Amino acid sequence: MQGYIQVYTGNGKGKTTAALGLALRAAGAGLKVFFAQFVKGMEYSELHSIKKLSENITLKQYGRDCFIYKKPDEEDIKVAKNGFGEVSNIIAEGKHEIVVLDEINIAIYYKLISVDEVLELINNKPKNVELVLTGRNVDKKIIERADLVTEMREIKHYYQNGIHARKGIES
Repeated sequence: MQGYIQVYTGNGKGKTTAALGLALRAAGAGLKVFFAQFVKGMEYSELHSIKKLSENITLKQYGRDCFIYKKPDEEDIKVAKNGFGEVSNIIAEGKHEIVVLDEINIAIYYKLISVDEVLELINNKPKNVELVLTGRNVDKKIIERADLVTEMREIKHYYQNGIHARKGIES
């Protein structure tokens, strides 16, 4: 199977959820999925559901706390770079037909990983690997290189009314 480059971006809700849906569909078809979460290191419900639902999906986090409201520090950069190195090796092996780089666009935006490193990864991936990149603030170079780009656009969100992330819905 030919692997393509998919991007889920935008300021609306649903980027990670869409990637998880794709991972679940792929696992149901017997494909192996590696789901790498950059920037994220907190406990999210998808960690539990993936463990319960699928032997074909591996999910690993390459982040600490959510630093989005502060500047990332050296440890955030180190964790992201180490994770990117590990994921690069996993992709090069070609044993997973789907690899999701969740929030990689945020990691690029905050300069944890360079856009050139990600473009090199894209250009050197095995032909059979489908690569999914998520996160807002996607770099134009990634958009140009992608085969599919979907933008989640926020029209209305209950966060604006003071509703916090709810377990099982947003976290």
